[in-house]
Amino acid sequence: MRLLSRWQNSAGERVRIALNLKAIPYIYVPVGSLAPGEYRRLNPQGLLPALDIGGQIIPQSSAILDYLEETHPLPALLPKDPLLRAQARGFAGLIASEMHSITVQRVRRFLQADLELDPAKVHQWVSHWLTLGLNALEESLLDRNERFAFCFSDEPGWADLHLVPQLSNARRLGCDLSIYPELLAVEENCIGLEAFRLARPEAQPDFPGTIGP
Repeated sequence: MRLLSRWQNSAGERVRIALNLKAIPYIYVPVGSLAPGEYRRLNPQGLLPALDIGGQIIPQSSAILDYLEETHPLPALLPKDPLLRAQARGFAGLIASEMHSITVQRVRRFLQADLELDPAKVHQWVSHWLTLGLNALEESLLDRNERFAFCFSDEPGWADLHLVPQLSNARRLGCDLSIYPELLAVEENCIGLEAFRLARPEAQPDFPGTIGP
């Protein structure tokens, strides 16, 4: 099992966390180490990450996470309770489908380079969508009928592995997270865990300045 990604890719970080939580062995392959055009040949979508299972490619982090949950059901990333399970999926879906997908680098680059928006306008665009999403995520946790150490369980899982990389992105893009105590409390419970720590960008072999073996 090979995970093709790069150090600064939050969708790839989600998958790394899931692999670590499930203790699934895998080989991390930085796309920068591939020959020119090779990644596009393997994954016609050209987006990161992709999971290579014996030459069969699974694109999109959501599809990869579904595959991992189905083929390695224990430990489960989703709560047993159907309602909590659906809420965890909905929480993660807001991050993956709304927040992440419209604030990624290729979108920002298009706004600035192709539509010729000045950097201040691009920042306004990013801040608008991230703030809407973060507000909704915070309210989702406030509305829970039960308090958990993590988003929807006392064990880290599906919602949490989406949240932590997204909070890192939001910080990097200039969002003030101090007004989201519920999100920050979950993040604090996650970041000390080895599964999350080893998935961080700076822990990857292609992180700038990392000395390879």
